Amino acid sequence: MRIGVPREILPGETLVAATPKTVGQLVKLGYDVVVEAGAGKKASYPDGAYRDAGATIGKVADVWSSDIVAKVNEPAVKEIRRLSEGATVIARMAPGDHPELIAALTSRQATGLSLDAVPRISRAQSLDVLSTMSNIAGYRGVIEAAEAYGGMFTGQMTAAGKTPPANVFVIGAGVAGLAAIGAAGSLGAQVRAFDVRPEVAEEIESMGARFVTSQAVQEVSADGYAKALTTDQAELTAKVYADESAKADIVVTTALVRGHAPTLITAAMVKKMKPGSVIVDLAASGGGNCELTVPGEKIVTAGGVVIIGYTDLVSRMPTHASQLYGTNIVNLMKLLTPGKDGQLVLNMDDVVQRGITVTKQGEVLWPPPPVKVSAAPVVKPGLAKAAAVGTPEEAAARAVRTSRREYSWFAFAVVLATAAITFTGSAFLGFFTIFVLAVLVGFYVISNVSHSLHTPLMAQTNAISGVILVGALLQLGNHDPVVVVISFVAAAVASINIFGGFLVASRMLSMFHKGA
Repeated sequence: MRIGVPREILPGETLVAATPKTVGQLVKLGYDVVVEAGAGKKASYPDGAYRDAGATIGKVADVWSSDIVAKVNEPAVKEIRRLSEGATVIARMAPGDHPELIAALTSRQATGLSLDAVPRISRAQSLDVLSTMSNIAGYRGVIEAAEAYGGMFTGQMTAAGKTPPANVFVIGAGVAGLAAIGAAGSLGAQVRAFDVRPEVAEEIESMGARFVTSQAVQEVSADGYAKALTTDQAELTAKVYADESAKADIVVTTALVRGHAPTLITAAMVKKMKPGSVIVDLAASGGGNCELTVPGEKIVTAGGVVIIGYTDLVSRMPTHASQLYGTNIVNLMKLLTPGKDGQLVLNMDDVVQRGITVTKQGEVLWPPPPVKVSAAPVVKPGLAKAAAVGTPEEAAARAVRTSRREYSWFAFAVVLATAAITFTGSAFLGFFTIFVLAVLVGFYVISNVSHSLHTPLMAQTNAISGVILVGALLQLGNHDPVVVVISFVAAAVASINIFGGFLVASRMLSMFHKGA
């Protein structure tokens, strides 16, 4: 079968659905590939590079007469009319917002696969175009903010004095939000972030940012996408947004619910922001999270606040964006080509393939049936109340009970230690003192290490475990059965830690390994 890659006709679009590298991967799957002349020019991929990768350079008619057409944006109705009857189109389609597209595909007996409808399940992550594009948008959004901001992101110490680092507040810790946090942190800013999903606090802190807490907790739908906030939740979060935006130099908003952006930053909040501060609205394509956002434009309010509402952030980085988008398509084609023989096989029993299928040979299959994923766990009725955040008084009472339990355990440990010291010899006292000091030093050292440094820290603990393992092996021949048992347990635990640590480190390093 032949895959056609057309030039995008959307004004200002710089991306292309395949790069020379991904063309080579498609050819290895057994497909012939034809690329429209000049399709990759704006992304810095010349026609000659495609030829070298095994593609044919053709005209518009050659591309649209292919068995499969891979695009970036949803095809226009006039493009679909060029399709061969029964062909397959792969693109971002947003089918819920484009009924005319579904009708056009149906009229051509075509199969439409929407890459922005990938179910949020683990094995589909490599196909998830929304995550890919959000990652790039989050990064580029911070770059745009740095250009518009009148100061430096990182603090400076000079002979003329010092300047404080920029204060960045990120709303949302999805893919775009985490990318923005990472980019802002790498530029030296002090980053604070908020998300109505409290379970992402650790992810935020692992990126070096501070998590801002609130009592609002958002639900996640069965397919892994966020649900809209309730009125009560919106009121709780509004106060957080007002307080944090007033202190911030840069605010990055990322909230989208099914492609539509809820209003998070009101005009009144913008009015209280400092002159020269910047809002980057990554949800501008859905209307904008800021009440004053003008989608597609950068504006400056009367109070001197810059509001960036660009909707083409991804298109401003076409080289890497096209490469990543093309890789998403390659991963999809690997799934759809089980025989690696250049023959597309669509399996409707697979929830991933069913989820992205808008039409199949003229039959409308949109919307797909719901997919239950781990992001939306089923909460038992009896546990629902216990999972609630509760009032401040209830939270204070829980804190008191927790503190009492901790003091009780501490007192019990003191009694045990006193008894051991009293009824044992001086040799035990020396060993016990070393043990206590090692525990205290280890606790304070490890607890103060940033999450981002846990991987190198793991290498150090492997070395310590090696010392423990050697010591335990030396004691296995002891005549005291108690010493033998303790040595065996120590050797087993240290071995698990060593081999497990090396396995995890190897898997993490493989994430940065360049493919062939």
